[in-house]
Amino acid sequence: MCDEIVVVIAPDAPTPSLPVGPRIRVARDESEGQGPLAGMVAALRSVTTTFAIVAAGDMPELQPSVLLMMLRIVADGDAVALADGSDVRPLPCVVRVERAAEIAPALLASGRASVRALLDQLRVTAVDEPTWTALDARRRTLFDVDLPGDLA
Repeated sequence: MCDEIVVVIAPDAPTPSLPVGPRIRVARDESEGQGPLAGMVAALRSVTTTFAIVAAGDMPELQPSVLLMMLRIVADGDAVALADGSDVRPLPCVVRVERAAEIAPALLASGRASVRALLDQLRVTAVDEPTWTALDARRRTLFDVDLPGDLA
């Protein structure tokens, strides 16, 4: 599914031990505490593919079938995200690297440092819930770990 994987870490964090296998690189946030868009900017600078799957490190149950569907859909637009009720979730998403890399740094510099703000500037296809939940009935692709109890 992925030709390369970019793991973004804090500026002063020790380089983690990474598995052997796919092409994995570490990128560093330029400054700490600026949120997911800053991490995305760091990653986009080193990505060599046309599209990138963007997910947070606290999303342990991403479903490959949903991500593959998102990659198939993005071909004609700038981004794909998942509908969740009347909302569109910013993560995970798939973005056209060149377009996202043009827009994201300016958003970050202007203080609009969110992935949602980036998606607002892109042509986004929102995958409706019935479509993506047919591949992930338990909705685990949207699961994120905010508190230790979330893992129970």
